[in-house]
Amino acid sequence: MSDLSVAPLTVKFPHRSRRGILLGLSLPQLVLVSCALALLLATVVSTGLLGAIALTPLWAAVAALVAIRRHGRSLIDWAPIVARYAHRRRTGQTLWLARPVTRPRQDGILHLPDTAASLKVVTPGNSANGAAAVHDPHQQTLTAVARVSSRAFALLDPATQNHNVNGWGRALAGIARTGHVATVQVLERTVPDSGDTLARHWAQHGQPDTPVAGQIYSELVASAGPAAAPHETYLAISLDLKAAKRLISQAGGGLPGAFTVMEQTTAAITQAARNAGLMVTGWLSAREIAAVIRTAYDPGALAALQQWSETGRAEADPAAAGPVVQFEEYDRLATDTARHATYWVENWPRTEMGAGFLHGLMFTAGVRRTLSLIYVPQALESALRDVQRKKAAIIADASERARRGQVDSEEDSVEYADVKQRERQLIAGHADVALTGLVTVTADTDALLDAACAQIETAAVTAGVDLRRLNYQQPDAFTLTALPLARSAL
Repeated sequence: MSDLSVAPLTVKFPHRSRRGILLGLSLPQLVLVSCALALLLATVVSTGLLGAIALTPLWAAVAALVAIRRHGRSLIDWAPIVARYAHRRRTGQTLWLARPVTRPRQDGILHLPDTAASLKVVTPGNSANGAAAVHDPHQQTLTAVARVSSRAFALLDPATQNHNVNGWGRALAGIARTGHVATVQVLERTVPDSGDTLARHWAQHGQPDTPVAGQIYSELVASAGPAAAPHETYLAISLDLKAAKRLISQAGGGLPGAFTVMEQTTAAITQAARNAGLMVTGWLSAREIAAVIRTAYDPGALAALQQWSETGRAEADPAAAGPVVQFEEYDRLATDTARHATYWVENWPRTEMGAGFLHGLMFTAGVRRTLSLIYVPQALESALRDVQRKKAAIIADASERARRGQVDSEEDSVEYADVKQRERQLIAGHADVALTGLVTVTADTDALLDAACAQIETAAVTAGVDLRRLNYQQPDAFTLTALPLARSAL
């Protein structure tokens, strides 16, 4: 059968539930309404109906906080987020500066801002290829990062596309079933190219003395290199040290034992990725991990890092991985030579789309951006409990509407069908993985950032995804998206 007769795979994502804890109310809404009702009851009992009427402005304010929505959240849901941002501004935490210190620094500490301050990159003594990992002592994880390459998906024939998509699904299922992988992150980004690598290749293999052609090629290399924006893809695997405690003990315990388990895990993932059409070109060393982080904060540092490296790949001192300066605004983040704005993929396509639906978003011309897909494996028992909880909530809401004589909600019907489909897949033995998509847009100035964000938002509409700008949460969102640390909490 010809490859042209093979229909490409299509994807469709389940409806994202907006259901609250009770009667459609979120936890902050429920707490506020409960307090208001308790105050109303106490007021009526103590002062009568006139006292309750006198507090009409208070009841109106409560109703506004619960009912008025802004950017997908009610005002009371925004309250804790805005309050934390206001506290950071009041205490001077929105500005972070790298301060030189005279005392000796602990080896491997990355010196990153905010919640990533304690992260440390470590290299096992028995590592043959120098591969390193990032240790998080608070979340008890060990994260390895690989550089990944592949053939252009859009140029593959439908049969190969289908094979690669199914292979990646099987790879994720295998990772989820291990029980000790906390998070998987796929990070794809564009970076400004200094042209240094291209110039090195021309200097080593080119023939600039060739009449006419040599001069033309030399000029092309000099002009085309800095104008290019190559794509880089990284795969980060986070090992849950608590879940893998037994395996780590069997391997000798401590970080050496954890590295042994990590090496076994990465070897299996490398093979699974190969079956999905992905080529793991190497697990990063400590200096390479530091360079990826450094260039996320300061894209302009890439040229110097490549020039200083003997291999031509960017390398950096882990102690200098973080930014020199970071300043937080409510809708963006400024670091060194760049401005960033991070979006959350609120809704994935809910109609049938081709498997390459993100192509337009990833190849928006003239825009530097980072796309991160974060997969969090779910245990079978907890996934089934979540399914039962959602089914019960949908049925209870439908019964309450029927009792009040209200019409049925088609949104509930679609959500119930999605939950039933998820339950059937779990019973059939499929692994359950929670997916979070995040996009960080980067530019040199605020004006260029606003223009790039407009382009990305337009490309997202074409791709069938809904983007939500993470206002008042930009530092944590940037850390999750732009750094290959496989962290899952926002």
